[in-house]
Amino acid sequence: MPPVNPARVRFGTQGWNYPAWVGPFYPTGTRPADFLRTFARAFETVEIDSTFYAIPPASTVRGWAQRVPDGFVFTCKMPQQITHERRFAGCEELLFAFTERMRELGSRLGPILIQCAPYFAPRQGKAFAEFLQLLPRDLRFAVEFRQPAWVRRRVLDLLREHRVALALSDGKWIPREWLLKLCEQPTADFTYLRWMGPDRTITDYSHLQVDRSVELDAWARMMPVLQGQVREIFGFVNNHFAGHAPASVRMLQERLAIPTVDPLSIGEQPTLF
Repeated sequence: MPPVNPARVRFGTQGWNYPAWVGPFYPTGTRPADFLRTFARAFETVEIDSTFYAIPPASTVRGWAQRVPDGFVFTCKMPQQITHERRFAGCEELLFAFTERMRELGSRLGPILIQCAPYFAPRQGKAFAEFLQLLPRDLRFAVEFRQPAWVRRRVLDLLREHRVALALSDGKWIPREWLLKLCEQPTADFTYLRWMGPDRTITDYSHLQVDRSVELDAWARMMPVLQGQVREIFGFVNNHFAGHAPASVRMLQERLAIPTVDPLSIGEQPTLF
């Protein structure tokens, strides 16, 4: 039976600035400066990858907000200086600087992804627990662990205490057989999904190169469970999942009867924002 008040589902991609998408997704001749504006005609959310490498200038963040319509939502990665270099220790000032900068997005700011390093292990849990106490309560956060050992009841309870979502990734970090169980015990009022792919061997992002139908079918079956547990679902596809993230997103949308936008039509609309 479908949920009475199903969660709103927002699907997008991890990043938007890919020249290889010109032609198969962005209309031929689209300039990089117009990629985001054009992207927002097809999807209503995107995960910003560049914030992982550095806190962007305020003018850049405001420019992103100005290029998308009302209702569009950005999620963003927390800087690697916090997650990978300092491993969450001594980060209070840096965290404040980053979150204040991202507030420049205003109502367009969605969850912030805390992507842990592959070498970040549960033995460093004390620093992580102390870091969670610093998170501003008015913003939303999700955490992606890259060691299965983190997925334990005490960790889930800690995330739930701080209303931080456990990011569910279709990759090599969380065994797929665990995912359905995790769908049934969310730690926040939203869910954060990431479709990563098993490796980085794909380098041409212009077309689908791997058949992921089985994985997408499995996720489509999971979605009603998720929709009955939370208020909102964010999901982002990486190019390495199948070769061309926009096409994978449309395949997900089709499986869930979510209206899709034909790439051939996105260049024909007038500029409204």
